[in-house]
Amino acid sequence: MKRIQQVSCFILCLCFGQQVSAQDFSKPLAIPDLLNHVMAFSPKLATDSSAIQISESLLKETNANALPNLRLSYQADLGSNNNVAGPYMAFGIVPSNSRGVRTTSNMQASLSNLGIVSLDWEIYNFGAYQAANNAARATLDAERSRYAQSRFQLKAQALDDYLSMMKIQDLLEIQRNNITRNGQISRSIGSLARSGIRPGVDTSIANAELSKSRLNYIELENTYKKVQLNLAAISGIAKDSIVADTSLLDKLRLLEISLSVNLTDSSSHPLLDFYRKSYQASMEKESLVKKSYNPKISLQAAAWSRGSSIDANDNFNHLSTGLEWQRQNYFVGLGISYNLFDLKRRQLKLRTQKANSTYNLKNLQQERQLLSNAALQADVELQTAHKRLTEIPRQLQAARAGYRQKLSLYKNGLTDIISLDAALNILYRAETDYVSAKYLYSRALFQKAIATNQIDSLLNSLK
Repeated sequence: MKRIQQVSCFILCLCFGQQVSAQDFSKPLAIPDLLNHVMAFSPKLATDSSAIQISESLLKETNANALPNLRLSYQADLGSNNNVAGPYMAFGIVPSNSRGVRTTSNMQASLSNLGIVSLDWEIYNFGAYQAANNAARATLDAERSRYAQSRFQLKAQALDDYLSMMKIQDLLEIQRNNITRNGQISRSIGSLARSGIRPGVDTSIANAELSKSRLNYIELENTYKKVQLNLAAISGIAKDSIVADTSLLDKLRLLEISLSVNLTDSSSHPLLDFYRKSYQASMEKESLVKKSYNPKISLQAAAWSRGSSIDANDNFNHLSTGLEWQRQNYFVGLGISYNLFDLKRRQLKLRTQKANSTYNLKNLQQERQLLSNAALQADVELQTAHKRLTEIPRQLQAARAGYRQKLSLYKNGLTDIISLDAALNILYRAETDYVSAKYLYSRALFQKAIATNQIDSLLNSLK
């Protein structure tokens, strides 16, 4: 029975080894190619571009504010005509009834009609039109810079996912090697146990370590697929076609020298430009508030015709005569209007807008400080990453030598399974440390490029 269990374990090791070795990655997808797909496909960018179209429409709408109002109206009214002398306020609900002042009421029906062409044109408002156009144009510029900021942030997100996927690919390769080593140890222990050199408990410990390696591989594979799905969602590329280039480290180390020469240039950084444009838009709105309460000079003009079934002698004629236009009039006027209480309204609204401008300015200053600090931190991380990449190969070489020695000693009966497992874990940790060091170096280099607005030049160099 024990023999059957050992043979079954050996077959299981072979089957799983073939399965993980069959996990082959497609042709690597270069970072510039991935980002080109992301910029062309991303649903978020499509949404942000729609917001730009809204601002463009708002600018056109604002430009049309200076157009005059030209109204055409016509009415025909049937009713009695009785009136009394004396003033009153209409309040918008009292109908008008001209003439009709008699000693007694006359309820006989009369018909009248009225056609009007009127012009109302605010021809000058001391700069309010121009201020409104400037504010709308500044809002459009801010929306465009928001779109550029979204592109930049999405690019940074895609880069981070790509580097994570590159790290996981290396970890999967290490885990496959670890499964192979554990399988070899398990088979060796099985042979030694059958010969009576090693106790049967060593077989159980080896099988437990092998199972643990398989579980680690399964978890890594799950994480890898999630990252693939994230990138597929924003790039439109099939999940299985997204494979990171694990040789990226060597290319980046050659490019770092040219990257580290330039200092931070925040004058056109997309992450800063949005806050700068938002501040400028807020300042334009301040100017609009100041000018929107200025006096307004208007041109008023109208021409109209009237007809009535009641003639000049107060005779009630046939109703059809009320449909004829019998009198025509016109007028043209120029007026100026100003609401004195607008002084207080402008003061309150301007105070609110100034507070908004201060808020946007603080955001700009904060983002500039964050970017500067991010560049400094990336420099520190790069220096640390260089030290890691210099030291870890020594650790890896020593761990491999220690594992080989422990495995040889164990096979010769000179050490126990615990010491062999410890040596194997030290080797596994050294290999994963090396992968982490490569990932942290690559990530720090890209973070520096992002903070110093040199990401495009770095990506162009990778093509």
